[in-house]
Amino acid sequence: MNSISCWESLAKNWCGESSACCKARSFISDYSMTGATSSTSTTPGSMLQTNINICTVSSSVIRRVPSLVHSSSRSGLLFFNKSLQKPIGSIGLDMVLSFCYASSMVLQLSDTLTTDIPLDRDSEEPIYQQLIRHFQYQISSGRLQPGTRLPPSRDLARELGIGRISVVSAYNELQSKGLISAHPGRGTFVSGGEQTRKVTPKNHHQSQPAPHQNMREILRLAQKPGVIAFNCGAPPDEFLPVEAFRSALDTVLHRDGAAAITYEDPEGYMPLRTAVRDFITSQGIDTRAENILITGGAQQALDVVLQAMLAPGDAVITTSPTYLGFLDIAHVRRITPVGIPMNNEGICLDTLEDLLIDYHPKLLYINPTFHNPTGSTMSIHRRRQLLRLAQQYDLMILEDAVYQELHFDEPAPPPLKALDEAGIVLHASSFSKILLPGTRIGYIVTEGYARDRILRVKQAADICSPALIQRAVHLYMKRGNLPGHLDRIRHVLRDRRDAAVEAARKYLSDEWAWKVPKGGLYMWLELPASGPTAAELYMNAIDYGVAYAMGTLFHTNGEGARHIRINFGSYPPEKIREGFRRLSAAWEDFQINNIQRRPIL
Repeated sequence: MNSISCWESLAKNWCGESSACCKARSFISDYSMTGATSSTSTTPGSMLQTNINICTVSSSVIRRVPSLVHSSSRSGLLFFNKSLQKPIGSIGLDMVLSFCYASSMVLQLSDTLTTDIPLDRDSEEPIYQQLIRHFQYQISSGRLQPGTRLPPSRDLARELGIGRISVVSAYNELQSKGLISAHPGRGTFVSGGEQTRKVTPKNHHQSQPAPHQNMREILRLAQKPGVIAFNCGAPPDEFLPVEAFRSALDTVLHRDGAAAITYEDPEGYMPLRTAVRDFITSQGIDTRAENILITGGAQQALDVVLQAMLAPGDAVITTSPTYLGFLDIAHVRRITPVGIPMNNEGICLDTLEDLLIDYHPKLLYINPTFHNPTGSTMSIHRRRQLLRLAQQYDLMILEDAVYQELHFDEPAPPPLKALDEAGIVLHASSFSKILLPGTRIGYIVTEGYARDRILRVKQAADICSPALIQRAVHLYMKRGNLPGHLDRIRHVLRDRRDAAVEAARKYLSDEWAWKVPKGGLYMWLELPASGPTAAELYMNAIDYGVAYAMGTLFHTNGEGARHIRINFGSYPPEKIREGFRRLSAAWEDFQINNIQRRPIL
């Protein structure tokens, strides 16, 4: 019996024939061969005198077999503290095998050849998407077999020299596609093997193309004649004060002449900034006009903040689901959005704190009032908790407050900025949802170093916002038109919200779920678990003459397959009722006739 056989025999006798111990035994066999002397002893006692490789150990884990250092004349396996450059003791094979089993690293050596991942750090494609593409190819080509365990996110991030959050985001996306599954306490595995056989992946649509590949087709279908398009995010045309704004434009041109059509101050037209200051003072925000920067709508406000505060490859925390336009900005700027679930009070703070501890992100984006897409509102208690947590972890908050004034039954809670005593909230809003979408006039409330950085980015983007539009909006506000206009909008939206709730109760079965929104434009519906997903139902809904926004579009990880967003502000009550009737008919037809259709997403 040679020395290798002796090692195998010991492993078999002490550990049995389990898969784990076979791999541990194989590890000992392979790597004792590289360091064994010519000893021909066949007894365990003498075998332990064999010279074998020193195993480098860090934090009580065998990290990588290729990191084994040169052999040394010690009995048993000599463990070596690499950071201290000195041995920490030698142990027998039984302890080695137990250690290998407990650490679980040895078990993966033959299965996880996944760390040679080519990453292009200069590419416009975010790192996490490069990881997704790599693993998708490895799995589809069969190089990663079902049941193969993937490296822990922390280890893979360290080896690749990237942020752990990129690996976590990639794993989340792969899991949402059903390609891998995570098992607390055991690890993350390629789907389909024994390790994952008991797990049914959520929202499993492997054949779906990327959502944005089909967005144009989705929008085109919703624009077909006769379709009730609940999918849009804009207020209806009848909300727009066309005549009042035309009067303001005429007055400004007559009054200001060339000054109205030349370059404006990059920070914005000061009288408008002062008017905005007065407007948000009524919401509880105490600031100076100098701290208000005028932007090209709230969308540009979000964009310049991301550019000013983050770098490509950084992570930004947000809710999941979240505003689709924000996800678009993050994608273009190569920022990784990491979603946190929500509950009845708002963002889940326990999950947020875990992320803050693990990743130390710089920025959280949140839409706390009449949230898009769910319509929910964060409680004032949760707002205060969030601010305390953010201050504790030095986290900046980007607050999107575009729906703050669209309350129906009672005033909304104060914005986060109104409760901010530490100067950590960047407050972004606009007049798009409440006044004039096409004018693209928004604003950011910010102080200190963040203000200067945001202003530099804003200047680089467009020099200044249009002077004529800024001056006309200011005059419209100065004339006192805005309060009455807001009252009319709230009254109309409340009636339309009531029509949507009434129609949902009348036409949708008890298996559907929704909550009554207290403001904003949107109603978030959950489809029954027994039928099609929103993407599978979509074409049938179009055939019946109704369109909606699919929930997956608003999530950071592909979830939301059974949710849809309805914009009840888009149509008068009778159209809303008809839209819900069509939606119900499309659903029932799909169920009764067992329609087989490929998901639109």
